[in-house]
Amino acid sequence: MNIRLEEEKDYREVENLTREAFWNVYRPGCTEHYVLNQYRTNPDFIPQLDFVMEEEGRIIGHVMYSKAEIVCEDGRVMPAWTFGPISIHPDYKRKGYGLKLLNYSLEKARQLGIGVLCMEGNIDFYRHAGFVVASTLHIHYHAEPKESEVPYFLAQELIPGYLHGVEGTYHTPQGYYVADNHPDAFAAYEATFPAKEKRLQAGQLLQFCQGCGMPLTRESDCGTHADGSCCYDYCTYCYQQGAFTSQCTMDEMIEFCVGMVDQFNQGSGMNLTPEQYREMLRGFFPMLKRWRHTKG
Repeated sequence: MNIRLEEEKDYREVENLTREAFWNVYRPGCTEHYVLNQYRTNPDFIPQLDFVMEEEGRIIGHVMYSKAEIVCEDGRVMPAWTFGPISIHPDYKRKGYGLKLLNYSLEKARQLGIGVLCMEGNIDFYRHAGFVVASTLHIHYHAEPKESEVPYFLAQELIPGYLHGVEGTYHTPQGYYVADNHPDAFAAYEATFPAKEKRLQAGQLLQFCQGCGMPLTRESDCGTHADGSCCYDYCTYCYQQGAFTSQCTMDEMIEFCVGMVDQFNQGSGMNLTPEQYREMLRGFFPMLKRWRHTKG
């Protein structure tokens, strides 16, 4: 086994590896390979922490790191860092390679003086590399209420005491949203790879309609593209034959959903008033793909 810095000649092979590693794991298909493709020219990218892992001359793993930030409660912006995607070829998963690659890269990050890493991941795996749920360090996730203990949002101080006295909110670097922000460019890039079947399947992160927030739990919940194929971004009520079924503003969509607060309460076990549900949706909807660049 050998771990070394990625070279330009590795780019396509590593992107294909990343695609194979993430396909249908967290969502139907994946976008991680495009994130990597675009990140290498992003100013937040850290080339000194861009590693590949080889076994018998074959690249079987990869990890990249990025600059990020924590917005402190007192208004200061504090440097932070993140990593990912971290990829291991499916043939080599669950054999310890991922942890070896991660621990190697963490030690190199310490040597560079990186103070804290924040990331989204499974604590059952990442605790073995020293990560804890970030709320225990008083760092909150931008997409969840501050009072929430978010089990998938993790952190680790690489410099002990780096976060001493700090409370703030971590913001995922915008570079990780590149596929959502530039869907046509992503589609053109994805078309350069061999076709693979997307599937909505057990074990993935819960998918939500990127227009109304409805959970997508089965194929029949999903909308359709112009060619009639399944669209995993939007529900059947929002999107049909490659077009939105109604033209409305984000605020109008929120008000429509507020009218179904009773159904939401019944399904979630909560007991929100319409005003409380409206406030919750105002925090949630700006993160959905359809409304990410709108103000109402």
